[in-house]
Amino acid sequence: MDDLVLHKLAISGPALSSMIQRLSSSPADVDGLLFGHVTYIAPSTLSDESAQSSSDSQLVATISGFLCFPSLLSFYDSLGRVDSSRLSPTHLNHKPLIGWFSSRRKTPLRPSVREFSVTRSLSSTPNLSLPIQNADFNSLFAPSIFLLFTTPLHDQCIQTNQYRAFQFRSSKPSFNPLSIDIVNIGPAFRGHYGSFSPNSTLPFLNCDLRNLTAMNEDRNEENVTGTKETEKDQALLDTCAEGMQVGRLSLLIGPGATNYTAGLEDLYEKMLSKIESLARLVETSSAKVLEQENLNRKLRYKVARSTGVE
Repeated sequence: MDDLVLHKLAISGPALSSMIQRLSSSPADVDGLLFGHVTYIAPSTLSDESAQSSSDSQLVATISGFLCFPSLLSFYDSLGRVDSSRLSPTHLNHKPLIGWFSSRRKTPLRPSVREFSVTRSLSSTPNLSLPIQNADFNSLFAPSIFLLFTTPLHDQCIQTNQYRAFQFRSSKPSFNPLSIDIVNIGPAFRGHYGSFSPNSTLPFLNCDLRNLTAMNEDRNEENVTGTKETEKDQALLDTCAEGMQVGRLSLLIGPGATNYTAGLEDLYEKMLSKIESLARLVETSSAKVLEQENLNRKLRYKVARSTGVE
């Protein structure tokens, strides 16, 4: 069976900058895994785009996350053989694996023999393939993407990072270079947003300080003072919230959220009004403090002149 050929690799700007920051701050060379999804995206038909559009869908891999491995705890051995026990769904937090990356300093921007072996072993590891989204047929994509990061061979005045993406072709063992798209807002990226699906649900909102008070009730007497302070802070928070309890924030998630947004917006406007009043109060008090400092300075000057001390 022929390999599924990717049209390009996509990654968001924040994800790419996060990877570069993580790799640059590492004291040594690092590598890791790439998570994401592979999707058939219909090309845009807008007439004002500079690129020519095609009628066929494009197979695009999108990076949504990564996981770094220290050099001593890598997922492969010195011969480039992948340890499948370290790539179980439990170890990967059930995230879809699309490939891996390697970062090394002051080396050529081309895959090494070991990186070739690792990519070949990873793409042929059973049970790691992921289904392709928006596909008209049942098809799986093997984790065959390799992303390489390097730095220039010679030191420069500014920090420079180079990167290049490849797809491993198992039918004729070789690397196929991939173009990288930095996903942004605009017509050219409309297909990405049209096929978007969230990777995680919204977190549970549990900010009520009363819950912390209940948890501390069975602790020793050393926490009594802290509990009283918590209750005092909660009372102050309730005064500012004007009846808008933290528990009601959970109602902002779901189909009935529109029924509660008006109350939250009204509370927000009141908060802004209070902040504005507080700012004016601080401004007035600062003016009074400055006036008092000027009076004290004049008084010290008069005292110094009357005593003959300059």
